Amino acid sequence: MYADFIGSAGSIFDLTTPLYPGYFLPLASLGNLAKAVGRGFRDPSNRVIQNHFAKSGNLGEIAAKEEVWEVGAQLVGLSIGVLILDTPGIQSSYLTLTLTWLGVRLLHLWFRYQSLVVLKFRTVNLKRARILVRSHVANHTVPGYVACNEEENILTWERFLQPRISFGVPMERMLGGEESTHMDMVNMLLKLYKNEKYILCVEQLGLEEATYLVTFKEAATSMSVLRSLWQAHWLHQNRPKQDDVAAWLEESLSALEDGFADFIKQMEEAGWDQSQI
Repeated sequence: MYADFIGSAGSIFDLTTPLYPGYFLPLASLGNLAKAVGRGFRDPSNRVIQNHFAKSGNLGEIAAKEEVWEVGAQLVGLSIGVLILDTPGIQSSYLTLTLTWLGVRLLHLWFRYQSLVVLKFRTVNLKRARILVRSHVANHTVPGYVACNEEENILTWERFLQPRISFGVPMERMLGGEESTHMDMVNMLLKLYKNEKYILCVEQLGLEEATYLVTFKEAATSMSVLRSLWQAHWLHQNRPKQDDVAAWLEESLSALEDGFADFIKQMEEAGWDQSQI
């Protein structure tokens, strides 16, 4: 979807070339550059969608058929474009040309959005993981993959969702404060998370919106990320009554030990693919 937004922005440069014929080369170059960036966004996510359809491991067949359909659609689109441009009044009126382009582009974006919202993934990414974890922490239930995919907003960036979680944070940012207290903080965190493959700390404690910082140890896996996500949501749901951060983190780890096994069990019962987290 973002690739189409960027591609649309690139085609605006193409659209302005009749207004500034002396700058045709730089405008056309900027348009092609934006479209190339859009393809860079599109191709990796497109592979995920193709793999989603390859139920029998027949990714090559799926990709080949899609390429055939794409080439066919492009040829039909070019033919229709030529017919539109040959229509009297369009080439002679820049306003008509612009409105035609805008109408076709909006229709394309709407079709793209409709084609994406119907996808139902059983795999777990960060945005779907947030929905699953939030439901389990709050209600002790895990939604099925159909309901979760319908709830997932494909246009929202994961980093802007609540609670705010930063993954792969350097230890220097976690420690903060005075350097004289760093060693005590390190010892406390290592002791707390001795059985985990990650370390989670809280930034901006006391403010309305805290940020949860996560750094990973060697040998951390996707399951480690999921465990840190569960703990962060528990912390977000259970704000401390006092400023004893260590006790608060320790309580959250106890809740993680008690509840995470049930979370994984419910995920399996709900039909989620735990081999692709």
